[in-house]
Amino acid sequence: MGKETLTLVFLLVSGLLFGSIIGEILSPWLPFLTKSKEITWSPAADLEILKYDLNFQVKLNLASIGGLALAFWIHRRIK
Repeated sequence: MGKETLTLVFLLVSGLLFGSIIGEILSPWLPFLTKSKEITWSPAADLEILKYDLNFQVKLNLASIGGLALAFWIHRRIK
């Protein structure tokens, strides 16, 4: 992976976290920002000699999507 890809991933994750934090701060006044939807993926296998069970979960809300959009905009401005 190149430097630009790592920068994009870092900015997007930071934007999601920043948006979620801002949403929690503003939730007493704007409660619709924290209504979230969960996306889960749970791959699993039992191959007799190898068994695994992974759980991935993403909770998206309006504030985190706004932070994601802001992070993408910042990445475009940096580029």
